[in-house]
Amino acid sequence: MVNTAQTRALAPTEAPRTAPRRRLEAHERERQIVDGAIDFFARRGLDAQMRELAAELGIAHTLLYHYFPTKRQLIERVYEQTIAGRWDTRWETLLDNKSLSVEAKLLAFYREYLAAILTPEWLRILVHSGLSDGMIPNRYFTLLREKLFPRLLRELRRAAGSRARGKASPREEALLMGFHGGLVYQLGIWPLVYQQPFAGEGDPTLIDSFIHDRIRGLLLQMPEIGKPAAAQAVATKPLAVAVAAQTATQPRAAKRAA
Repeated sequence: MVNTAQTRALAPTEAPRTAPRRRLEAHERERQIVDGAIDFFARRGLDAQMRELAAELGIAHTLLYHYFPTKRQLIERVYEQTIAGRWDTRWETLLDNKSLSVEAKLLAFYREYLAAILTPEWLRILVHSGLSDGMIPNRYFTLLREKLFPRLLRELRRAAGSRARGKASPREEALLMGFHGGLVYQLGIWPLVYQQPFAGEGDPTLIDSFIHDRIRGLLLQMPEIGKPAAAQAVATKPLAVAVAAQTATQPRAAKRAA
């Protein structure tokens, strides 16, 4: 006689039924595409093909073009979310705060700003775009020239005792760009793009010290850089005179030696 209980135990179990795939809402699909594009372009560069992106996302390329009819429109969304979207208007309020010292403002700002932007996707997309059409770096530096550099210049001139109100001189602009770019290079591009570790990487206390060191150097240079052109010429004249005098005496010394 067949034991029904044993027969059931030996019978193969039915495969579990998979839940039907949920259809994404339009805003969810768009967000999926943008998030995927950020990762894709950061790895592959902005010259990579839209068909390849669609294949990685597991969607038809026609669906991709339904949401973003052109590649440039998608790259602009990537810029808005990855680069421009990380700018916090609170930082403008911080830099405009008159109750803080310049040194304290810059340290507080760069501590937050660098923590917000220095990620692999931010840096790689910025660099890839610079090697491609340059659209993202152009927009990024326009943002800095509108929202950050005028405030930095104002604070540095104030700290140096200058009453100048005009636009940055070529030397002032070079000083600002060198300071800002130096921090991004040291703490971001070096480890996250070149993949080169540095002593103190990941240590918040040491990173604060690195930022503070550069701020102090900036404040020390500004009084000299910010001098009017006439004052700079007077300051460099004695050195030029000394060099000219030394050059003039060299032929005489050579004759005596002969």
